[in-house]
Amino acid sequence: MLIKDHSVILFQGDSITDVGRDKEKQEDLGNGYPMMVASWFAAAYPEMKVKFINRGISGNRVADLKKRWEKDCLSLEPTWVSIMIGINDCWRRYDNNDPTFVEKFTSDYRDILKQAKETINAKFVLIEPFVLPVTEDRRKWREDLDPKINAVRDLAREFGALLLPMDGIFSKVSTFRESAFWTQDGVHPTPAGHALIAREWLKLVRAE
Repeated sequence: MLIKDHSVILFQGDSITDVGRDKEKQEDLGNGYPMMVASWFAAAYPEMKVKFINRGISGNRVADLKKRWEKDCLSLEPTWVSIMIGINDCWRRYDNNDPTFVEKFTSDYRDILKQAKETINAKFVLIEPFVLPVTEDRRKWREDLDPKINAVRDLAREFGALLLPMDGIFSKVSTFRESAFWTQDGVHPTPAGHALIAREWLKLVRAE
């Protein structure tokens, strides 16, 4: 198992990670996959004192993470940083005509990883952004999102990170149950979708 006793696990990202967490309570994990990971881990390994922190913020893009990285990552000194970011970098192109080009996305993502590696020697779990065709317009997003998914894969290789390929995993399970079973709108997971992310996250770090 890759997570050791007394580790600090930080979840970072957007609404998929935030999931209604109470930002007035620093220990609140929200109602999604970070809470599920922490709960299942505690149940499986009650002898281990591992701290889980959620700092996902709804609507964030990778540039937003970069702006708050010192406060919401480096100062917390996590052992592991788990990041799911990128869907808003895609979405804003289509609803606000405010694209994030893949070069900027990659540069900002690389910068936050470099800071965490050099400053606190963190280990990483990088979770692919994903979209499912719950509504027809989501199919068009592939042209923007696929290059960003490839960028996350490249960065995982560059930084020796664990990669959680959720875009492919969601596509696979959608052959058994329709896409709307896993995500409400192609982006935001249902409870089953969050449980799937949590299970795959724990398998990746070999805690399941």
